[in-house]
Amino acid sequence: MAEQPDVAALVAFYNQINHYGRTNGLQLTVQAPGRVTYTMKVREDHLSSPGTCHGGVVAGLMDAVLGAAALTQAFVEQELVSTVEFKMNFLHPVRLHDELVATARVEHHGKSLVVVDGTIECPARQLTVARGLGTFNRYPASKRDFIQALTGQLGAEPDAPQTA
Repeated sequence: MAEQPDVAALVAFYNQINHYGRTNGLQLTVQAPGRVTYTMKVREDHLSSPGTCHGGVVAGLMDAVLGAAALTQAFVEQELVSTVEFKMNFLHPVRLHDELVATARVEHHGKSLVVVDGTIECPARQLTVARGLGTFNRYPASKRDFIQALTGQLGAEPDAPQTA
């Protein structure tokens, strides 16, 4: 029987190389492969008008949570994912200082595609502010420098440019 990958170690490594998440104050929690939560507090640099968060920030959080759910499921099979498409519905405006909780879970894990469902909530205001659905392509982790960087075989920073 093949040795199972250490999903927790892969997630920890992903958090190290995820500049987008760090820059935007995202905190990832993995309940299980394919089920994740991101939390984020809306800051002034997230605003598009006085007191209102830019829709791109909310969309970025949705893409991040959908992708993280797909990625943690893919890690189980030593695979990675890339976004094919995602859609979302903005249900309520997001305000300065809102604490957002984004959750996602894998709904379908097929041979080549993963489908993930997600929501973003503002618990303090008891609102679901957005819903989303994403489709992701599965591919072997060996096709990218991810595994080599994880094992220290690249000799460069994990986010160094890839070579053909």
